[in-house]
Amino acid sequence: MPNVQQISPVPRISIQAFCETQEVATIVQAAISDRRMNKAHVKLHMGGAPAAVEAYRSAPTPNLIVLEATHDRNALVGYLDDLSQFCDAGTKVIICGKVNDIVLYRQLMLRGVSEYLVAPFGVMEFVQAVSNLYTAPGASPVGRVVAVIGAKGGVGSSTIAHNVAWSIASGLDTSTIIADLDLGFGTAGLDYNQDPPQGIAEAVFAPDRVDANLVDRLLSKCSDNLSLLAAPATLDRLYDFPETAFDSIIDVVRASTPCIILDLPHAWTAWTRRMLVGADEVIIVAAPDLANLRNAKNMLDSIRSARPNDHQPKLILNGVGLLKRPEIAVADFTKTVELEPLAVIPHDAKLFGAAANNGQMIAEIDANCKIAEIFNDLARAITGKNDIRKAKRGLFEPLLAKLGRKRA
Repeated sequence: MPNVQQISPVPRISIQAFCETQEVATIVQAAISDRRMNKAHVKLHMGGAPAAVEAYRSAPTPNLIVLEATHDRNALVGYLDDLSQFCDAGTKVIICGKVNDIVLYRQLMLRGVSEYLVAPFGVMEFVQAVSNLYTAPGASPVGRVVAVIGAKGGVGSSTIAHNVAWSIASGLDTSTIIADLDLGFGTAGLDYNQDPPQGIAEAVFAPDRVDANLVDRLLSKCSDNLSLLAAPATLDRLYDFPETAFDSIIDVVRASTPCIILDLPHAWTAWTRRMLVGADEVIIVAAPDLANLRNAKNMLDSIRSARPNDHQPKLILNGVGLLKRPEIAVADFTKTVELEPLAVIPHDAKLFGAAANNGQMIAEIDANCKIAEIFNDLARAITGKNDIRKAKRGLFEPLLAKLGRKRA
C-alpha cells in the first residue's frame, strides 16, 4: 500500500479508461472519487484495447489512456501497434495486465507505454501511478502554453484567442485556461459572459502568494473544460509590470492544465516579449493592411531571432474581405512576411457583432458556419490533435488550402 500522504493531486487532464473486467472497472471508478483525482476529467469504458482502437479511429485521444489487457503478449502488442496509428502527440498510456512478464514490459516501454500495472492492485496504487506520470520529479509540465497577440490594436486577436480556447475545451474535450493579460481593457469576461469578483490581478500584484490553491480560487468556470483568469478591466491603478511578473502564474497553471491560452495586449514591453519567447506556440493575428504588414514582419523577425531552435510562429489573417476596403492581397502579405497563414478568417460583422454583444462564442451563435469550422481546425492544429477522419483526405496538406480561401 503506497503512502497516501505522498501522492500528489492529479492535474486537470483528460483520462479515458478501457476495462475488460468488472474488477478493474470498479477500481477505476473508485479512483475517480478520490480527492486527488477531482481535477481530472475521467471517462470509463468497457471493451479493453479493441474498443480503444475503434474509439480513436474517429476521435482525438485524451491526455492519458488506461487499457486493461487480458490478452497474450502478441495480441496486446498488436493492439498497441494499431492504437499508435491514431494516438495524438503527448498522449500517455498505462497498461493494466495480469502477467508479471519482463519481456512484455520491455516491449511495452519500447512502444512508448508509460506504466504497466500488474493485477491485483488497489485504488491508491492506481491513483499513484497516474499521479507519478505528471508530478514525479523530472516529469514534464502538463500544460502547453499558446500566446496570442495582435500585430495591431483592433485586429481581433482576443476574439480569436477566446474562440480557439472554446473550441479546444469543448470540441477536443481538453481542460483549458484562458488568461486575459490585458488587465486594463481585457474583454474575456465580456466574451464569456462572466463577471468574476477576482481574477489575475490578485495574483500578479502578490507574486509571493501565488500557488495552486490561489490560482484555483481565482479561476472562473466558463464550461466543464474551460476556465478563465479574468482581467479586472478597470483603471483604478496602473498596470506597469516587471519582466518576470507573470512567471509564477504560468508555472502554476502549466503544472496542472493541459492547455493555456494567453490573450496578450498589443504592446511591446519586457513582459509581453518574455511571454511570447517563452510560449510553446506563438500566434500573431493581423489584418491585410500596410500597418499590420509592417508590424507583423517586425514581430516575426524578432520572435524568430529569439527562438532559433523553435518552429515558426503562426500567422492568422483576420477580417479579410471587408467591403470597399482596399486590402493587401494574401499572397503579397505572405510573400513579405515569409510565412503562410495558418488561417484566413473572412470579415463577418453581423456574426462577430452578435457574438460580442451576447457574450457568446461563434460556435454558440452558429455551430455549422464556416468560421466556426475554422476555429475548430485551428484548435486541432494548435494542439496537435489531428482529425483522423480527415487524414485520409489529406489532413497533412497545408491547412490554408483546406480552409478554402477564395479571393476575388
